[in-house]
Amino acid sequence: HPGMRIRITGHTDSRGSDEYNLALGLRRAAESKRYLVALGIDESRIEILTMGEERPAVQGNTEEAYALNRRAEFEIIS
Repeated sequence: HPGMRIRITGHTDSRGSDEYNLALGLRRAAESKRYLVALGIDESRIEILTMGEERPAVQGNTEEAYALNRRAEFEIIS
């Protein structure tokens, strides 16, 4: 689907400063993009964002909650 565009948003757990988590989320999204580009997807079709710790998948301060909140979400945008 060469016309499809993808948005990758990086997320983190709540540990660390806001600044650190925003940077970490951006690195997570960028690594995901690099992986897809290595598989042959044109990088111009992929945009990246970071949410840091702003939108947790689950609430809580357990290792399980932290693990679920460290993620990259993929969204088809066109």
